[in-house]
Amino acid sequence: MGNNEFRKYPNDTKIGVLCAGLSSEREVSLRSGKNVCEALKRLGYSNAELIIVDKDITKTLKDKKIEVAYNALHGKYGEDGCIQGILEILGIEYTGCGVMASAITMNKEYTKRILSTNKDIKMAKSAFIRKGDNLFEKTKDLKYPLFTKPVSEGSSFGMTKVNKKEELQEAYNLALKYNDDVLIEEFIDGFFVTVGVLEKENKPFATEILEIRPKTEWYDFEAKYTNGMSEFIIPARLSEKVTQEVKETAVKAFETAGCRGVSRIDFMMKDDIPYLLEINTSPGMTDVSDLPAQAKAMGITYDNLVLTILNNAGLNR
Repeated sequence: MGNNEFRKYPNDTKIGVLCAGLSSEREVSLRSGKNVCEALKRLGYSNAELIIVDKDITKTLKDKKIEVAYNALHGKYGEDGCIQGILEILGIEYTGCGVMASAITMNKEYTKRILSTNKDIKMAKSAFIRKGDNLFEKTKDLKYPLFTKPVSEGSSFGMTKVNKKEELQEAYNLALKYNDDVLIEEFIDGFFVTVGVLEKENKPFATEILEIRPKTEWYDFEAKYTNGMSEFIIPARLSEKVTQEVKETAVKAFETAGCRGVSRIDFMMKDDIPYLLEINTSPGMTDVSDLPAQAKAMGITYDNLVLTILNNAGLNR
């Protein structure tokens, strides 16, 4: 895809790159936003502007007369339907998923409930713990080791691998610091792969599959955002048949959850079976993020990736 291909928006469009925000992923979002804004400038969008999202975002967008929002926010308020709702009210087209898909996929439990309607999508056995539930009663049928996860958090914040029952309460308490609801899943002893899903001419397609081998025990925050802490293998070391299955499953998950524009789907591979972990509707766009690496492996430069995502703004309305 070249820079001279069709562009949905003229070069003088006032594009606001929304970043930072109010979530625990603020710093990652800042890095994503700066990279995206620089790419838009290189692409000729001279009126592209970095917008630091805070509680006055509605006034800021109106005062700056932003015409299109490029969503580079991650986590709470930026990836869960909240900012999308504000943009809908203001009549501003925006990149990525709409209100409903964003809200569903930000919640790991409700993502699983929606995706379970598609028999082709496999997921780990899990228990959903609401604040006040009996932790040990709800998890009695799960086999250790387990993963505790806040249901609506990203970048591995609040996640813990639990090897035995005696460790569960402490891990659960940590997750509670981020969300009142916690998802506890059986640990799949495999390896991590992730695949992007983009759209062209309203048709979703999967990127190359990225296999990640972290140097930490599992793919935690340090492994995700520290240079040299993970080995990136692309394309993933999968057979042609399994590669196709993972890509097809990613697109099915994208469509089942109602996603548009862009997402990144994470899996654990075990015995050549992809177990879906989660859907990220606002993937990182930093120098060490997965989606740019996946796109590059299929011949899409960083700038063209940004342009592809921008061209799909408004599909979510």
